[in-house]
Amino acid sequence: VQLQASGGGLVQAGGSLRLSCAASGRTFSSYVMGWFRQAPGKEREFVSQISWSTGKTYYADSVKGRFTISRDNAKNTVYLQMNSLKPEDTAVYYCAAAKNEAGLSVLFGSSWYYDYWGQGTQVTVSS
Repeated sequence: VQLQASGGGLVQAGGSLRLSCAASGRTFSSYVMGWFRQAPGKEREFVSQISWSTGKTYYADSVKGRFTISRDNAKNTVYLQMNSLKPEDTAVYYCAAAKNEAGLSVLFGSSWYYDYWGQGTQVTVSS
């Protein structure tokens, strides 16, 4: 199983970036895909999740209304569109996959739930 995150970079406050997470190595239809981020000196925190099968989404309060998670089933790729970026969004962003064979429509907000992780992509927002 491989999750390949990309799309990070340096952007000014107020700008936008789109992160991608390409998944391979198995069928992910019974999985929840999540984005987490980790800033220097801080713990990894939940950003957003999407159910691969139903498309149901959740967002952290800090990004709600600014970030949008989506998926392209044909490409096995999950996206995180980030608009109105703020300096406090600066972090390494990770995509992850959590098994959800029971099809639960609940928040998978802890990294403990996730079985597979991508390598991370750096997002830096300058003020």
